[in-house]
Amino acid sequence: MLPHAPLALTPKYPGQVPWQFDTIRDVAGLMGLCCRPSVSPAGKGSLIKMSNPNRPVRTAKTGVVTRIEQLTPHMVRIVVGGEGLAEVEAGQFTDHYVKVLFPPPGVDYPEPFDVAAIRETLPREQWPVTRTYTVRRWVPEVPEMWLDFVVHGDEGIAGPWAAGAKVGDPVRFMGPGGAYTPDPAAGWHLLAGDESALPAIAATLEGLPAGARVHAFIEVAGPAEEQKLETAAELDLTWLHRGERPAGELLAEAVRAFAWPDGTMNAFVHGEANFVKDMRRLLRVEKQIPMAQLSVSGYWRRGMNEDGWQSSKREWNQQVEAEQGA
Repeated sequence: MLPHAPLALTPKYPGQVPWQFDTIRDVAGLMGLCCRPSVSPAGKGSLIKMSNPNRPVRTAKTGVVTRIEQLTPHMVRIVVGGEGLAEVEAGQFTDHYVKVLFPPPGVDYPEPFDVAAIRETLPREQWPVTRTYTVRRWVPEVPEMWLDFVVHGDEGIAGPWAAGAKVGDPVRFMGPGGAYTPDPAAGWHLLAGDESALPAIAATLEGLPAGARVHAFIEVAGPAEEQKLETAAELDLTWLHRGERPAGELLAEAVRAFAWPDGTMNAFVHGEANFVKDMRRLLRVEKQIPMAQLSVSGYWRRGMNEDGWQSSKREWNQQVEAEQGA
């Protein structure tokens, strides 16, 4: 929420930043695995100013909170609207993401909000922090944008903000970007991920036509975190309850034990990096699925906070590609 190139795609969070920590992106906090959320591997937790101080700063858009929904005990939907969304162009991808800008505690910015001016006039510790969230749904006729946040107490930045958000609060963001759209010509679709991938999986299901065959595997903490998902497709959905097991372990077992249908497949597999690495081996090495049919991306990595994952993801990706030779 939640975002937005992935290992198997040219870009999102990556259009897609590779290895997003994503979607919702306080997922790690929910799982108790690291300080960061849903999301934001590829940018989550990183400051607006990156290593190149001369890099042009993208213009931020400003919306307002128009509605708040408690989806599950640990997931909150923030609906963003307002005149600032008139400039948003979205709808072509089911994994659209935005980079939400959060001010450090106690810091207020003058209006109009200007990232470049903030960078030039304020010390680094007062710059906004970014978290990437998947756009759960874009409703252009309103317009409004749905962002789903994992909330786990007062851990992280985005989760506590979402827990305390009020209608009328400003929401500053950059994007959206995106990269994935399910192939309508595929014989069947595989969707697999944890909480960080749930918004994109849900958006993908809603975007699939009647008659499409889909096998979806979603891992969450427990039964209370399941959500009602809508689709016109022929869906075989498996919810997996992680409990105290490491994130992604149960999910990998389920996908590997699954009896694969015949026909050309299209896969969207996102979540914890070690799980994604295993699934990439399954898809690319063992099943010999062409990269063009895959969207595979690590949104976060167990044992790392967002900054650690952001700084190491490129090397991780290179190591995975070298090890798997595909």
